[in-house]
Amino acid sequence: MKTKRKESITNLHEDIQPGTYSSSTFRSQAYTKLYNKNLVVLCRSEKIFVRRANVNVSWIRREDYHLLTVGLTTYSSDKRFLVEHTRHLQSWGLQIKFVTVNDAGLYECQVSTHPPTSIFVKLKVIEATAEITGAPDLYIKSGSTLRIVCAMRQNTEIPIYVFWYHDDRMINYDRERVSVTNDKSVSILQIDEADKTDSGNYSCVPSNAKQANVNVHVLNGK
Repeated sequence: MKTKRKESITNLHEDIQPGTYSSSTFRSQAYTKLYNKNLVVLCRSEKIFVRRANVNVSWIRREDYHLLTVGLTTYSSDKRFLVEHTRHLQSWGLQIKFVTVNDAGLYECQVSTHPPTSIFVKLKVIEATAEITGAPDLYIKSGSTLRIVCAMRQNTEIPIYVFWYHDDRMINYDRERVSVTNDKSVSILQIDEADKTDSGNYSCVPSNAKQANVNVHVLNGK
């Protein structure tokens, strides 16, 4: 899965304990990834990868010095961590499935050269959220048009889908008076000639963001 990179970390060494390694170290770019998605952090450098059978590549989570993988073997009890290796590119990727905010931090890709050589990658995990304009309460008059605008915030990818719910029941977009318009990071639910039955709680549920809710109150009178 292709990841979206952000700006370079100016100094990754600030998170590394002084004197821990005398080996060569290289900075990599920071990775920013969406909550609950899969991620592959790449470890690749022509300077350190040599084509020798006795050289291993290990991934270590620096926060707790937890050994995640060695070669193609996963040592962590957390089976979300896997290795992706492309031999002809000498690229070793650490795959993290279903990324959570707890996965953020500094990761070390260590190569068993003599002396050992490392690349450090800093991972930032953000939780994208949906936001409904006018929430938590919207008031409209009976017979008017109900228009609910839901915008995705801090998302790094366009959502695959956006579902709408009315009082925990999925809205049928083919229903008379109902229409939904999706445009990149915005979804708009429109209900024409709203009446009292359209009152209630509405939820906007994107595929890649935390849902948003709003209480709609349809008032008597035009």
